[in-house]
Amino acid sequence: MAEYSEHQGTDVLADVLDSLKLRGRFFCRCELSAPWALGFGAGFFSHFHVITSGSCWLKLEDGSAPVALEEGDLVLVIPRGSGYQLCNDPRTPPIPLTELIGTSQGGLRAVIRHGAGGRETGLICGAFEFRGPRADACLTVLPKWIRVSKSETRSNEWLSATLRFLQSETRDPGIGSETIIARLIDIIFVEAVRAWLKDQPQGAAGWLGALRDPAIGGALGLIHKTPEKPWTVAKLAAQVGMSRSPFAARFMALVGRSPMSYLKRWRLQLAAQLLLDRTLSLSDIAERVGYESTAALSRVFKREFGVSPAQYRRKGVVGIPLSYVEPRRQVRGDSSGRKHKREQVKAASRGAN
Repeated sequence: MAEYSEHQGTDVLADVLDSLKLRGRFFCRCELSAPWALGFGAGFFSHFHVITSGSCWLKLEDGSAPVALEEGDLVLVIPRGSGYQLCNDPRTPPIPLTELIGTSQGGLRAVIRHGAGGRETGLICGAFEFRGPRADACLTVLPKWIRVSKSETRSNEWLSATLRFLQSETRDPGIGSETIIARLIDIIFVEAVRAWLKDQPQGAAGWLGALRDPAIGGALGLIHKTPEKPWTVAKLAAQVGMSRSPFAARFMALVGRSPMSYLKRWRLQLAAQLLLDRTLSLSDIAERVGYESTAALSRVFKREFGVSPAQYRRKGVVGIPLSYVEPRRQVRGDSSGRKHKREQVKAASRGAN
């Protein structure tokens, strides 16, 4: 007799990652020989590097200790406004990557050969861009870098296979390679985050770590699955079998914000995402995210993002990616907010470093 079953839970991590609108792209292969050092400038983009041969060091500009990398390692770098370098020796002066590539945009057949003929190192380099609304707020729980060691990649069947496929496609690109590589990069990001999360102690890693807690993870799932419901702290607590006060305290301790604050942020993030679907009216969107009227949604949305839903839908902030639209912090009579926005636009127009 046939049987059908359906898991009723919500994969909050998949939900959030989907909202980030991750776009990964391969940038170049590097064939390097000591001494060498590549400098990556500060910017909005996050990067990944696969050490295909040899070894090197990751050195951040924040003064932290250099990180040793070896063949088979994967490293994600989320610089948050500071640069970094990859080098054969932390003492080697870096050459900015932009000087080596000139006006090239990189791509499947881009290869950087650099160094003085010493010990060789091979790299695959790429970038992540997050174009979802308020992606920056979701990514703050991640560290500035995540290293997945060779031993970890080998024990992770999915990641090991993905890195092998990536090396194969970049070494000998063919028809459709660009699409294949973009999907592989998506997997690399998710698997690296999962590997990092697995090593975090209980109570750490913000909302990501909170997913491992049965009660708080369950509450997050309810918020993501049915944001339109009139949730209160008491209703969420009852759904996961806890009393109101202990639930609120536990949620705050693990997630880093109150249940209602998280609910509001997710509703607005979802609303911003839905605004990209021009077949939906503002009233449809308001209903889907739990607001009684378009006026109520518009008021809260503008207070959070600094632009109305209609302006957001038109990407009216001179075309910069949605994740760069930040809440307004400008004080009346202070022009620094406008200056900050102009600087964001200039930086966005420069693209990846």
